[in-house]
Amino acid sequence: MKTASRPAPLTAQVQAYQGPLAWRHLVDWLQEDGVISQDEADRTIARCSQGESSQPPLVRLAAVGILRQSDGQPLDLDELTQFLARRAGLDYMRIDPLKVDAGKVGDVMSANYAERHKVLPVLVGPSEVVVATSEPFIQEWVGEVERQSRRKVRRVVANPLDIKRYTAEFFALAKSVRAAVKTGGTTGVASFEQLVELGKSGRQLDANDQGVIQVVDWLWQYAFDQRASDIHLEPRRDQGVIRFRIDGVLHPVYQVPPGVMNAITARVKLLGRMDVVERRRPQDGRIKTRGPNGDEFEMRLSTLPTAFGEKLVMRIFDPDTAVKDLAALGFTPHDAERWESLVQRPHGIILVTGPTGSGKTTTLYSTLRRVATEEVNVSTIEDPIEKIDPALNQTQVQPQLDFSFAEGVRALMRQDPDIIMIGEIRDLETAEMAVQAALTGHLVFSTLHTNDAPSALTRLMELGVPAYLLNATILGVLAQRLVRTLCPLCKQPDERGTTELLAEAVKPWKINSGNYRPYKPVGCVDCRMTGFRGRLGIYELLTVTEAFRGQVHEGASMGALRKQAVLDGMRPLRLAGAMRAAEGLTTLEEVVAATPPLT
Repeated sequence: MKTASRPAPLTAQVQAYQGPLAWRHLVDWLQEDGVISQDEADRTIARCSQGESSQPPLVRLAAVGILRQSDGQPLDLDELTQFLARRAGLDYMRIDPLKVDAGKVGDVMSANYAERHKVLPVLVGPSEVVVATSEPFIQEWVGEVERQSRRKVRRVVANPLDIKRYTAEFFALAKSVRAAVKTGGTTGVASFEQLVELGKSGRQLDANDQGVIQVVDWLWQYAFDQRASDIHLEPRRDQGVIRFRIDGVLHPVYQVPPGVMNAITARVKLLGRMDVVERRRPQDGRIKTRGPNGDEFEMRLSTLPTAFGEKLVMRIFDPDTAVKDLAALGFTPHDAERWESLVQRPHGIILVTGPTGSGKTTTLYSTLRRVATEEVNVSTIEDPIEKIDPALNQTQVQPQLDFSFAEGVRALMRQDPDIIMIGEIRDLETAEMAVQAALTGHLVFSTLHTNDAPSALTRLMELGVPAYLLNATILGVLAQRLVRTLCPLCKQPDERGTTELLAEAVKPWKINSGNYRPYKPVGCVDCRMTGFRGRLGIYELLTVTEAFRGQVHEGASMGALRKQAVLDGMRPLRLAGAMRAAEGLTTLEEVVAATPPLT
């Protein structure tokens, strides 16, 4: 949420104006202030005078495409709203739904009152409440709200469509939570010992209560709308906290009574076909549902017992993940060409490395989806299965049945596979099975947790895989990270960014800084005022050449491996990220925070 600076005092004409806003007033004011020409004002009046419209004045003018005098471009709804705020002498606010406490909104006024006066409380403090309106010249409601809330009202001007939309959402959520509380959701779990006793007794809140169902439905739709990748339900001693992970950063969304959190968790577990009564051990599940636009979303569920209840994380998988090309994932043409040549090889091992949350799964699924033609058999062994894909034969590891990665690969070898994907190489037995699969003519994909690509070879040798087997099977290693990308609508040139800072970030390497045009995040309604929208992969691709094999032996030097990989065409992660920053896609700070330093 962001408010503009306080504008200049009102003119006498506007100060004298009271009552509902009319589109004719807006056109006159735009022409008086030189925003539009007289001819454009006449044209707009002629177009708006044709027929009746129930649209708000700001929406009506935005729809006719009123043209700005300075550059001939149409004024959008947000620009018209900002102009109205300046004329009314009020702050303009872009409503960020992640920063509005919907529970407090419902305490200030009722939904009917908000809809009748076309206002919405957006910030509620101990002595002041900030109320958004698109009718700045109607103030009769101010005194009533101040008396009711016992707080001073500060008015701001906001987009009328945002006010209408979030009024429905916030009050619906507050109503659902109150309904859930009335069913008995105020009883929480005070300690881990009580949690254990609760689990033993089997006592639980009603997960099928209508209020709980509405909260869960709203939570999912809201998460899809906000582009969240994960939903966290976190129990605390006095309240439950709901947070969304968006572009890699967690944002608090809502707080609910502990008992309501228990009921929400039980509802999600029920839908995910998990054991609702069992709360003492971790569980996994999955749910398939639809987003606001009808897109099908799949969610992976994971529970974990904590001191004050079950923590539940829902990971949301993008339905477009499987069809992303390499450019959309973030591959440069240099690395995309080398990666494509690797995945077309008939046999060998290709590894993808990086920490949790670095995009390894997205890269693997996207790659497997493209190579899984009708002529090949692609089989996977995963823990857990991240995303169901009809083009793949997917198998789940079952530790309780002694069905491990190694046992899974052993079974897959009898299934006539062409391509095998192993979720993760964790031990020597799994690594040996991957090597055996590659030696017998299969293309094997897998992941490994290392900081960079060359470290994958030393890690496998540490597990006990002989160097000669690695030389015979490893085709390449892809290390990757995710960095937030700058919002294209609001990013601005960064005067603080210098070629010296770029050179310092990539030391001891050198980069051509002649075209370096750094940008900085600003924030707009499209990116929820963060200045970033989406994430981009940065990659370090090691291809195993004859020269590189000569460096792979027991006691191999990491420096020698890295040096040879670079000679073979590998661009280190920090360098690859700095090149993306130089292109204006992200910031140098994002790259430095996400990548290991160069050596």
